[in-house]
Amino acid sequence: MREERDTKPRTAALLGGGVIGGGWAARLLLAGVDVRLYDPASDAEQGVIATLDRARRAWRRLTMAPLPPEGSLTVTDSISEAVSDAELVQESAPEREALKRELLSQASHAALSTAIIASSTSGLLPSRLSTDMDGPERFLVAHPFNPVYFLPLVELVGGPQTATSTIEHAASIYRSLGMRPLVVRREIDGFIADRLLEALWREALWLVNDDVATVEEVDDAITYGAGLRWAAMGIFLTYRLGGGEGGMRHFLEQFGPALALPWTHLTDVPTLDQALLEKLVTQSDAQADGRSADELMRVRDDCLVAILQGLRGQSFGAGEALARYERALIGDSAAHLRDATDDAGGTLRLHQVIVPTDWIDYNGHLTESRYLDVLAESTDAFLRLIGIDGDYIADGHSYYTVETHIRHIAEASAGEHLYTETRLLAHDQKRLHLFHEMRRQGDETLLATGEHMLLHVDRTAAATAPAEPAVLASLSAIADTQRELPWPEAAGRVGRRP
Repeated sequence: MREERDTKPRTAALLGGGVIGGGWAARLLLAGVDVRLYDPASDAEQGVIATLDRARRAWRRLTMAPLPPEGSLTVTDSISEAVSDAELVQESAPEREALKRELLSQASHAALSTAIIASSTSGLLPSRLSTDMDGPERFLVAHPFNPVYFLPLVELVGGPQTATSTIEHAASIYRSLGMRPLVVRREIDGFIADRLLEALWREALWLVNDDVATVEEVDDAITYGAGLRWAAMGIFLTYRLGGGEGGMRHFLEQFGPALALPWTHLTDVPTLDQALLEKLVTQSDAQADGRSADELMRVRDDCLVAILQGLRGQSFGAGEALARYERALIGDSAAHLRDATDDAGGTLRLHQVIVPTDWIDYNGHLTESRYLDVLAESTDAFLRLIGIDGDYIADGHSYYTVETHIRHIAEASAGEHLYTETRLLAHDQKRLHLFHEMRRQGDETLLATGEHMLLHVDRTAAATAPAEPAVLASLSAIADTQRELPWPEAAGRVGRRP
């Protein structure tokens, strides 16, 4: 089933570059969107760059789908300069209504009449935020979750004057960034997610206040229990399963009476006096165990990678949103590669990478498995070039690698720029024979070669099948352009009989 393409903006303006604004910047830049940032804080740009570095690391671990060329980051001196030609304006200032209203008012007078203007507020009502705006029909709340560059949920909340088309257009934009828009049916303080989190937060504070549990024990109760279920299923589907075959009806009959028991403090809030504040801070410091915020954010991101990859394999929950975004990235990359290689003259330089520090082994060089990663991504880039995009795969066809031979020739170090050049050695209706050379940019040293045999398969029938005519035509065109290139000296180790 082919999916409709969502609308990705070329340029976005960010008003505020703190934790949330920096997260928006990273998500947008990694999606290939140019970002104009306005933030009067002197260290705003530095904070955004640090967030972008973490986001790059996390996305590199999350997926092998090719991200587009990064957008550019421009820091501006005024709101009008930031929003002048932006298709999306995202305000992420501190949660002070007067401040947000002033920023949004200024932005609305300087922005394009067609621009979507959104606030990242976690609970302020759009009807109040838009009071001083020009064109409030194009305004809505788009409330993300931290880290914005990784968590897909964004709550969309319109006010009384927000046009239905604004909600629809905004949903299309955020989906194009790999997010999962949740349209809130009507404006309400705290929206949906934060109202749920607030209830849990209140009870957690009481448990610590009353010395029933420490902050670490409260967190353990979530991370080792319900939190694992919530990553895949929300509270209602989880409780439905608690009713067994009787479903929600049986669950409510069995456990519903417990709702009348005084287990929770409901809307009561413990007084956040100095004693409770010190208790929370002391216990939280002990829980962190000397780890910096940056260390803990990397741990958080790595754990989210593992969870999202698991959910993607099941195509469930946030994993479905990731899989959908990957399919879009593959399709976009295919078009970009075709444009970039039209005048390549036979040489296919399809993949480049800067060696990250976590690819380095105990000898200080590129670890053995990463050679295969680079070569495999080069094969994937070639497949996208010939038309194996998200739609092609969704229709039930692809190429599978059946044999690989790698030569490790020279070492690579962290920070070096590597690239590959690809040869199509042979092909027929079902087979594809590729050869890659991996080189270091600058001195062009040959670091490795990879020779690969692939078979075209019908994934539904789980059997080999001829490739589609358009794919075969692309292969023939590449073979023609490479016909005069010399045969690689190291080729011939794949596909031979023993």
